[in-house]
Amino acid sequence: MKKVHVIKFIAFAAVLLFTPACEDLLDEVPVSQVSGLYLDSRAGFEDAVEATYSTLRDWYGRESAFTLTVFGTDTYTMGADGSFKFVNQYTSQMDSRLTPTRDIWNFFYTAINTANAVIDRAGTSVPGLDPAVQKTRVAEVKFLRAHDYFLLVQMFGPIHLTLTENKVVQKEASRTPVPEIYKAILADLESALADLPVSQAQYGRVTKGACEHLLARVYLTKATSEAKAADDFAKAATHAQNVIKNYSYSLVSDFAKLWEQGGAEINSEVIMACQYSADPLTNIGATVGTNNVNSGIGGNGSGNGNNGHLYFGMEYDTQAGMQRDVFWGRPFKRFMPTNYTLNVVFKEADRVNDSRYKKTFRDTWLCNKPGTYTNLFDKSKTSLTFASGDTTMFIPGYEMSLEERAKRKYQVLVPSLYRANLFPTLIKHMDQTRPDRTYEPGSRDFFMFRLAETYLIAAEALIAQNKAAEAVPLINAVRRRAAWPGKQAAMEITEAQANMDFIMEERERELLGEMHRWFDLKRWGNLVQRVRTYNVDGAPNIKDFHVLRPIPQDQIDRTTDGKTSFPQNPGY
Repeated sequence: MKKVHVIKFIAFAAVLLFTPACEDLLDEVPVSQVSGLYLDSRAGFEDAVEATYSTLRDWYGRESAFTLTVFGTDTYTMGADGSFKFVNQYTSQMDSRLTPTRDIWNFFYTAINTANAVIDRAGTSVPGLDPAVQKTRVAEVKFLRAHDYFLLVQMFGPIHLTLTENKVVQKEASRTPVPEIYKAILADLESALADLPVSQAQYGRVTKGACEHLLARVYLTKATSEAKAADDFAKAATHAQNVIKNYSYSLVSDFAKLWEQGGAEINSEVIMACQYSADPLTNIGATVGTNNVNSGIGGNGSGNGNNGHLYFGMEYDTQAGMQRDVFWGRPFKRFMPTNYTLNVVFKEADRVNDSRYKKTFRDTWLCNKPGTYTNLFDKSKTSLTFASGDTTMFIPGYEMSLEERAKRKYQVLVPSLYRANLFPTLIKHMDQTRPDRTYEPGSRDFFMFRLAETYLIAAEALIAQNKAAEAVPLINAVRRRAAWPGKQAAMEITEAQANMDFIMEERERELLGEMHRWFDLKRWGNLVQRVRTYNVDGAPNIKDFHVLRPIPQDQIDRTTDGKTSFPQNPGY
């Protein structure tokens, strides 16, 4: 408990340096001074490193991040409920007061300042800390600082770059050009790569493989940005292939096993995961997980569990024979897959070979409220009677005829009946370990990096270099794993098929709902076009300027000379 409170204390000191200057906050000068002294001790240094990890829990598995990465794309639109539908609709409400962008901005800059504090103190030996351990900790923090800047620059474009600790309230800020941000990101990652170990004794610390995966992702993204260089795609491919070849990661044999709980979350495919806990005292903080390590590392942040289990579910709990329970989940009905997702990405003709539609979406519900019911959406019958454990609903994924549906002793939800509260439910984030049916915090880990994505990064980078033949084995490795038994050969593609159109769909077949899509579309330069084509709710309003998010008004207001020094992104 003592360590948890210490980490809170450090995080508060960092927040102090990024909040608006006011008399009450300036009166708290002793807090900053004490935390500075504490950071110079072994315990303080180690706690500051853990505090830098903590902000990962403010991003991975959180509603704000899902809203900014899954929502408003070609593959997900809005369900029946939710506070941020206007983000999917791209209306004028998405402005500088947007809560998700404001919170994420503040969380990340808090973490960056904590990282800066650790790095600034690394020039001298920390009393009582092994110099080799200190060197590794600094590498971890450089990785985390790069990670945070990478997400910020993708969302906001030019941002404030600070690589030294703020020890007093700062009101001077400016928007550093994107190429300089990428230069700083890559410098941190290259430095970290040299000093990180292949594995660590503690479960949760950054490893060399995680660093190479992030380097591959950064180079792949930079290659189509205003910071692009001629060798970016080649470097992305090299780092991704290094992860595949040079470490002990391997694809899990069954795609479905990735989403199991009860120990299965730590597996050979996970390169790095944001860890959560069933302990409510520690689940509000943040820890991260990397493969090939044993025990946990924790910090304390502003998160409140992995909430992904809440957002992708349909309204099963008001349907005939059903009531809400822990196993079937608490459905907030936030995010609904688009027709493009269900009919193109997971086209019906492919499902005989590809298991990922079946293993990505729930298609069957079993009765937990026996009785006879007439409140049916499936009008092929007038009433149904269920005993406990009977099938109550089935989603076949195709337009089953009325006559065929009438033969079934349960409701059949066909595509023509999909609506904002009834739709296929993504199961990747479901959490059956919650203590009761209303409990919102989730305890399952969120996979930040997994090896299947590494394969697809390498393949995309090779295709961009006109090396489709080299990309084919990488794509086929992912697709063979996804095959139904005996269908591996049918899942393989040829060189002629290995193009960007294929990659755009394959990434979602594999990574749907894992907080990649908005970044992917931005990287490919087709966010606006694909939302207009495939997202009927976002199509009318999306404009070219929506490839950047609005700078939080708080940041503009607390900067000297306001928007003159820190201008808003165009269009907002």
